[in-house]
Amino acid sequence: MPEPESLILHASCVALEGRGLLITGTSGQGKSALALQLMAFGAQLVADDRVQVQLLDGLLVASAPEPIRGLIEARFMGLLHAQIRSPVPVAALVDLDETETERLPVRLTTRLLEQEVARLRRVDGAHFAPALMQYLRCGALDPDA
Repeated sequence: MPEPESLILHASCVALEGRGLLITGTSGQGKSALALQLMAFGAQLVADDRVQVQLLDGLLVASAPEPIRGLIEARFMGLLHAQIRSPVPVAALVDLDETETERLPVRLTTRLLEQEVARLRRVDGAHFAPALMQYLRCGALDPDA
């Protein structure tokens, strides 16, 4: 049986109710900090700093590479242990390198392993993490529908 397609992303990933959120961005953008915020609201850690993404039976799935499984970096505190949820289907990707400027943004996507994934941009505001939690729980209205 052939090995599933996979890649390792410099990212963090959390899950809520079986839906994974990849958090991407350049070093120092706050991937781990956002993951910790989301975990404080009830999300579970999938992986921090490196995320393995595989295509399994047509489904994009995220998991933690073994050496860092169950660990998350808290800047200026060190590595913390965390309960994990892994593997998990990827529901969306949030890109911390880009800031959303539209009040009602158009639907964006990106491709990972030839699969289309919803892409969200960073929002500068206290409501960002709670809004991401709601997105994971219930999704969003497609403005093009």
